[in-house]
This record gives sequence, structure tokens and C-alpha cells, in this order.
Amino acid sequence: MVIALADIQAEVPGFLEILGLTEEPMGMFYSPLEPAEGFSPQSANLPNVDLEARGEVDWEATFANFACVMGVIWRARKLGKTAYFDQTRFGCLGGAFYLGFLKPQLEFITHYVSTGIPHVLEGECYLESPEVTRRFFDTIDPRPAPAPFCVFKSLSRFAPPENPEVVIFFARGEVVSGLHQLATFVTNDFEAVMSPFGAGCSNIVTWPLKYLERGWLKAVLGGWDPSDRRFLKPDEITFAVPWEMFARMVQRYRDSFLTRPTWATVKKKIALSCKVWKEK
Repeated sequence: MVIALADIQAEVPGFLEILGLTEEPMGMFYSPLEPAEGFSPQSANLPNVDLEARGEVDWEATFANFACVMGVIWRARKLGKTAYFDQTRFGCLGGAFYLGFLKPQLEFITHYVSTGIPHVLEGECYLESPEVTRRFFDTIDPRPAPAPFCVFKSLSRFAPPENPEVVIFFARGEVVSGLHQLATFVTNDFEAVMSPFGAGCSNIVTWPLKYLERGWLKAVLGGWDPSDRRFLKPDEITFAVPWEMFARMVQRYRDSFLTRPTWATVKKKIALSCKVWKEK
């Protein structure tokens, strides 16, 4: 179901106000055109499994300009700019995979995420073995990027014919509680919110798209990857929703609990949280 941004854009400020959220969410989409301005990682050669099998990957050069996808997005958030990625400006091999620019994932990363390589590479130990890691990569199976550029920017910066595929909120627990409950209100799905394993960028792009591919309209909680926590505010997590779900939220929030006295009580806690963290 395609719902144009222009049809609901005027409603977004009121929706955010009642949520108690001062930061506008970001939209993600793939574009054939490079953004005129914004942040992206430095250019690098993206290796592949064939080069890896032949031992022709220059690992030092590959990692020389490492940039976490969430870190680039964090910079864009702070400065109110656009973040974008492509086949050469991918930042890290994990991000290249999750955003659809690299497939299949390299064996080097399979070992890096799990147990490492003795005397060569220290593993992160996020999964217990390379075998489990390969199964994870096969399961999440990112969609190949449908256009050259993967772009993230605030919703108010979108203009026709652009339309976000996924909308990403960055918020603390009280605000997320409202989004969580609203997801079920607008879908009548008691399991409308998922929280799968993955890197930070997988939970704001790959998993929401994967559920859509399965025919499921699901929101995704994220921000659990310890490697990415430094690029989120204290206590902040991500909440990513497909565009259709976001549009329903904006169109129907006035009919929900968000306009009832219980939510007004929660908003007092949101105000307290902002005071504690010295935010407006």
C-alpha cells in the first residue's frame, strides 16, 4: 500500500508533540541520485567472496576508513543533515551487507562476529560459532539495494517524488512505550513489534524490510548491539516502522490511548527524563 508523504506530513508535528518526542524521526529510502549534501563514509574498494577466496583482499586498506553506519547517522542527526551510503562509501563490511551492497557476507566477518581466528583476529563473540553466524546471515538475507544510494534524512526534508520505506525513531523507554502500543492499535496484531538479533543498522533497515518481504507489517526495536551503543544517547533505543505503519500511526493516533489521561501521566516522566539529560 503506497501512501504519499504529502498526505500526512502536516500531521507529523502534532503526532510528535503528543508523543513527547522532540527529535523528528528519520526516513530511509534508496535513490538513483546522490544527495546534494550530507555525510557519507570515505570511499573504499568493496571486497567480495571471490576476492577473499583468492586471498586478494587488502584488509588493511578495507578497514583504514572504517565508519559505522550508526555513527554516520548519529553525525547527521546531531547536525540535522542527510546520511547516505553506496557501493564504495559503505563504511564497514557489516553495513555494506545489511544495506544490500554486499552479498554474500565474507568469511572474515563471519569469524569476526563470532569466535575470531586464532593468532589473526579477535572475535566479538556476539554469536557462539561461525556456523551459527553463517545461519544468521542466511536467515536475514538482505534485499539487494534497489538503487545506488541508501539515504537517511529527517521526514521534513523529503520532497516528491521521494517516499521513505522505513521510518526510524530514536527515543527512550517512555516514548517507545507509546510507539509500541500504538503499533498494535493500528494493526490489530498482538505481535506487531519484533526485536531480533542484529547489528544496529540491521534493525533499522534489514529486518523491517525482511518482514515486509514475508508479508508482515512489523515494527522493529533495536539499538541492542553493544558496538553501536556509543552512537545512541544514554537509555536511547531505536524503533523502526515500515512506511505504511507510520502513516497509520499518524492518521489514527488521536483515536488511541495517546489522547487519554494515562498517557498524560507518562508524558510527565518524559519531561522529567528530558530534564535529567538536560534536553529541551
